[in-house]
Amino acid sequence: MPRGQKSKLRAREKRRRQAPEKPQDLVSAQATTAVGEVFPSLCCPHFNSSPTAGSYRAPQERQRATATTTTPVALSYTKSNEAANNRGEERPRSSQVQPTALPFQRDLLDEKVVLLVHYLLRKYQKKELITKAGMLRNVIQMYRNQFHETLKRASDHLELVFGLDLKEADPNRHIYVLVNKLEPSYDAVLSDHGGVPKTGLLMTILGVIFTNRNRAMEEQVWQTLNVMGLYEGRQHFIFGEPRKLITKDFVKDKYLEYRQVSNSDPPRYEFLWGPRAHAETSKMRVLEFLAKVHDTVPSAFPAWYEEALRDEEERARARAAARAHTAAMASARARALTSAHSKATTSARSRAKTSVCTKAMPAAPPTPNKV
Repeated sequence: MPRGQKSKLRAREKRRRQAPEKPQDLVSAQATTAVGEVFPSLCCPHFNSSPTAGSYRAPQERQRATATTTTPVALSYTKSNEAANNRGEERPRSSQVQPTALPFQRDLLDEKVVLLVHYLLRKYQKKELITKAGMLRNVIQMYRNQFHETLKRASDHLELVFGLDLKEADPNRHIYVLVNKLEPSYDAVLSDHGGVPKTGLLMTILGVIFTNRNRAMEEQVWQTLNVMGLYEGRQHFIFGEPRKLITKDFVKDKYLEYRQVSNSDPPRYEFLWGPRAHAETSKMRVLEFLAKVHDTVPSAFPAWYEEALRDEEERARARAAARAHTAAMASARARALTSAHSKATTSARSRAKTSVCTKAMPAAPPTPNKV
């Protein structure tokens, strides 16, 4: 690369690092990270959003499918890769042997990660047992020494794109489970709409709302979705038609509120958290989701962290009040039942005593007949 062009790239990168990031920039960066690593690999026709998603073709078929399929997400990923490669050229190489070996190894690892994501999604949708032995036998195969790295990357992708946490349920037998970031009731919602879990997209939108003072203008949401390769009126290979999903499905399920801004002319619309979002997740969990993709901790965003902490305290007080109310109601009901039982017992004893006394009384002598 010409020296002048390298200098421009360095200056541009320096300005980018020094510029303060806006809330929507952070969430857009989150979306870009997920898209850049995951979506291009899933843009092939062998992956679909049907209930049987997760099945995959033979490597030869995948290569043919990939060669004939290009999406906006894949194009953006290619550009980001080119930029990363340009930045990489500026660093001195420590060895002349590694650059020729590493790309081949990374390609194999990337392919295994994608296959493992598909495999785990299929197991999740079919509610089948996930075991280490099954992953090694069906996906990892001869690359057993890369199992932990492959599983870690696949787990990250499942969390960021689909909102699924991979947890080891039985360390002794190496049994794993996929848990939705929202409450289990969200899986019932998925069965109505079909397809793969959409929790990752929902968490992203909730993050946009949270980082914009708990209400986000529609154009702010679309700005982030566009970065992810989601466009109004354009069918997405995972999420379907985005406008219907975010303004109809998520709203109908009460995860989002979509309403017109008061006194706006021409009309403008905004998104807020819906009642189920407040019930099934929290600001702290959304902030943790946001922090994870930045490879940091929630406290790295002080203002939002303080707000999330206040929200956690309010939720704790509300839970304590609810428990106290439930305990008081249960105690009152127990006292009422005890009192009713005591009265019933006293009444029964009184009736029994009266009956005994009646039986114990001597019979009255017969009245003599008058002559």
